[in-house]
Amino acid sequence: MLKHVLGPIFRKGSLTLLFPGGKSETYGNGEPHVIARLHDRRAIIELGLDPDLKLGELYMDGRFTVENGDIGDFLDLALSNIAEFEPSGMRKLSRLFRTATRSIRQFTPARRAKQNVAHHYDLSAQLYDTFLDADRQYSCAYFARGDETLDEAQAAKKRHIEAKLMLDRPGLRVLDIGCGWGGLALDFARDARAQVLGITLSEEQIAIARQRSEKARLGDRCRFELADYRALNGSYDRIVSVGMFEHVGLPQYPAFFNKVRDLLADDGVMLLHTIGRVQGGPGISNPWITKYIFPGGYTPALSEVLPAIENAGLAVTDVEVLRMHYAKTLKHWQQRFRAHWEEVAKLYDERFCRMWDFYLTVMEIAFRREGLGVFQIQLAKKIASLPITRDYIVETERAMSSTAAEARSIRVA
Repeated sequence: MLKHVLGPIFRKGSLTLLFPGGKSETYGNGEPHVIARLHDRRAIIELGLDPDLKLGELYMDGRFTVENGDIGDFLDLALSNIAEFEPSGMRKLSRLFRTATRSIRQFTPARRAKQNVAHHYDLSAQLYDTFLDADRQYSCAYFARGDETLDEAQAAKKRHIEAKLMLDRPGLRVLDIGCGWGGLALDFARDARAQVLGITLSEEQIAIARQRSEKARLGDRCRFELADYRALNGSYDRIVSVGMFEHVGLPQYPAFFNKVRDLLADDGVMLLHTIGRVQGGPGISNPWITKYIFPGGYTPALSEVLPAIENAGLAVTDVEVLRMHYAKTLKHWQQRFRAHWEEVAKLYDERFCRMWDFYLTVMEIAFRREGLGVFQIQLAKKIASLPITRDYIVETERAMSSTAAEARSIRVA
């Protein structure tokens, strides 16, 4: 069965699988050559019937191991071949079924949305401290040069977003939908002297965000609420959403952008930062990711997002596709996570460590091999709300970068 499933896939490089009892089978020919082991006979059947789900589960349970190199070497070999392979048989039927039923799995009323968020973001704060930057930015960083540290690239990401929002005067009312641990909102309140409201559905995130605001003495300009975007009212000059739209779900796109339209001032600007499919059109969520990491999550194609924006009456004023930036971000996270493996194992257990190792690794490889990227979509109600060229973005970023460098030199002195 595995020969039938894996044989046609491996055209570049080769995979040798070691089976219980001492037998082995090699698929493909040449380098790179990866050797992996299936530790029990049932694992062979499970992998053959549903590799999209079972590979991650088998790795989590220690029933699938890589004998030379690590899981990243295996996934890079596998995904580089799968990207050029058209599925057939049971795998094709499984994907067709998942495509047909994806709207059901992505239906996220407020109660389910909060449950989905809690599954991932209400984990121990110590876990996220092991691999995130100092500001706890849990989204794609921005590598302008390519050799930045993680902290430098995350700071650059925030400057890039702030420049696109054109926070050009104090007192602007800013809404951060899905504010995480509050880093971006606090920057806006401190550096641009904006009046910021950050919302999240995570109990853990809101507690830390409020603590940070109090510690920074920004409570008069930056507040955080545990709230669903659909429950908000009011008017905002700027709206930003970073790394939250992936959790909205395809059936809720019209409601999301209609709410943005209702909340955005007539001359307001929004910046949406989301993972997206930059190649190949609409797809389906990986079943292992949705079961263990991001229930209800979905990575959209632009062709799925733009109709909802258009129907809401919003204008698309700028679109930027960040390619490879998230792969580099995830590589940093994976390396940091592995360096703190024993610490995370004490918080949870070895199975949890293998689960997160698989998650960070498979996502990094997917951003390199499977046409994933990040969309930054700038929106407005009126097309005249922003300058007619993008020069202001570069100029603002440079000014902020210089200010940050001067502040660092003063602190060092």
